[in-house]
Amino acid sequence: MIRVIALLLVTLPWSTLAAEPIKIGNDIQLFGDSSLIESHVNFHRKYHTPTPKEVSLTTDKPWEGNVSAYFTFLQDGDQYRAYYRGSHYDTTRKIVTHREVTCVATSKDGIHWEKPELGIWEFAGSKKNNIVWDGIGVHCFAPFVDENPACPVTERYKAVSRGLYVKGDFTVPERQKGVRGLYVFSSPDGLNWKLLSESPVITDGAFDSQNIAFWDTNKKKYVCYSRLFINGVRSIQYCESKDFMTWTKPTPISYAKDYHEHLYTNAIQQYPSNPKLYVGLPTRYLPDENSRVEPIFMHSHDGRHFFRNNEPFIPESFPEDRSGNRSNYACRGILSLPHSDTTFSIYATEAYYTGSDSRVRRFEIRKDGFVSLHSTGQSQIVTKPILIEGDAIFLNNQTRGKGGIGVDLYDEKNQPIPGFSKYEADSLGGDAISNEVLWKQGRTLKELRGKAVKIHITYSNSDIYSLQIK
Repeated sequence: MIRVIALLLVTLPWSTLAAEPIKIGNDIQLFGDSSLIESHVNFHRKYHTPTPKEVSLTTDKPWEGNVSAYFTFLQDGDQYRAYYRGSHYDTTRKIVTHREVTCVATSKDGIHWEKPELGIWEFAGSKKNNIVWDGIGVHCFAPFVDENPACPVTERYKAVSRGLYVKGDFTVPERQKGVRGLYVFSSPDGLNWKLLSESPVITDGAFDSQNIAFWDTNKKKYVCYSRLFINGVRSIQYCESKDFMTWTKPTPISYAKDYHEHLYTNAIQQYPSNPKLYVGLPTRYLPDENSRVEPIFMHSHDGRHFFRNNEPFIPESFPEDRSGNRSNYACRGILSLPHSDTTFSIYATEAYYTGSDSRVRRFEIRKDGFVSLHSTGQSQIVTKPILIEGDAIFLNNQTRGKGGIGVDLYDEKNQPIPGFSKYEADSLGGDAISNEVLWKQGRTLKELRGKAVKIHITYSNSDIYSLQIK
C-alpha cells in the first residue's frame, strides 16, 4: 500500500518559535515556501499550471451577455453552484445594453451545468430565468455558505457587494441604486436574498471588483478582502468582523515589496486540504498591454501576509480567447468533484467583451499540486524540528524514470534515529497523492509521538508536492 505525508510548505509565523518544534498536527503542508525547511541542497521550487478541460458555462441568455463576470463557484452538500453577474456591452455603440442582474447556475458534478428557471425576478416580462438578485449590488455579488456554527438557518448564505451601479442604455431601477461602499446580504437557501443593512457596512476602499468575504474558521470571525488603490494601482485590503455588520478599518495585505502591478480580483479562500492555509488566485491586470489579464497564485499562513508567484497560473494560450480585454479571470472557488479524488477543479473566464456572450472553462490541477520541490538530478532537504502527532509520513509525489525518494529521520541534534533511515524503509517512487513512507520490521511513527523530529528527504528526478503526518 502506497502512503505519504501531505505537507504544504507555505509561509508560517514560526520564525519567532525557532527553539520549539513546529506543530503541524495532521494537516497537509504545501511546499510553497521554506517555512519548514532548515537546509537544502540543489533545491528548486516549481509552480504548476492546470490542464484546460471543457467549457462549463456560456452566458448566452438575454439577461446575460459578453460582460457577464465575477463568478463564484462553491459547493453546498451534493450540489455545486456558480453565481455571476449577467450583463452585456455593445462594442460598437460602447454602452451596456441592459441592467445588470445576479444569476446562478447549478450542477451535480461540477462539469454539466444548468440554469434553473427560478421564477423569482422578472426580466423582459418573464420570470423564467435564473436571476437570484436584482437589487443593490448586482455588479459584483459574491456569496458564500456561512460556516459560523452560530449562524441561524435563515442566514446560512451570505454575500457582499458594492453599492454603486452601472448606467447604460436602460433605466436603472430604484431598487438597484446604492451608494459607494460594501453592502451585506443573507439568504436561507442561496436563492432568495435580502439586504441586511440599508447602508454600506464597509466604506473605506474602491470596491469596483469581486470583493470576497467568508467565515474564517481559524480566526472565528468574518473576513473580507476588497479593493483599494495604492498610488493609483489596484490592490487588496483586509478587514474582519464578529457579526458581519460591524467591521474593522481595512488595511492592505502584503504580497510584494511594492504595489506596482494591478491585481484586479483576489479570489482568496481557505485552502480546501488545509483550512489553516490561505490561497488566492488574483488576476493581474495589464492596462498597457491591451488591458489583458492573467491569474497568478499566492498563499499565506495568516491571511494577511502572502507569498506571490509572478508566473501566470493560467496562461493566455489555455486554450483560446484569453488574450483580449479582461478575458482571463480566475473564478473564485477550488472544488473537489465526484469524478476524481486526485484533482482539484478551477474555473476561469474567456472571450470577454467579444461577440454576443462570454464563456467559463473548467481546469484541473493535481490535488495539492500547485507547487513542488522539483529535481532532475540529486536533491535533498532537511526540515526544521517537527512535533510528531501521527503514525506515518505521506508524500504527494511523482517520480520519473530511474528517480527515487528516500526518507531519514533525525533528532534535534541531527543524529539519525535508529530504525528510521532510508536504508530501513521501502523504496519510494511512482505517482501518488498519498504515498506512505514504510519502514521495515513494521516500525511506525507511533514510537516517536510527542518527540521533535527532523525529516531528511533525498530525491532525484521527482516532484514532491506536499507532505502530511497522520
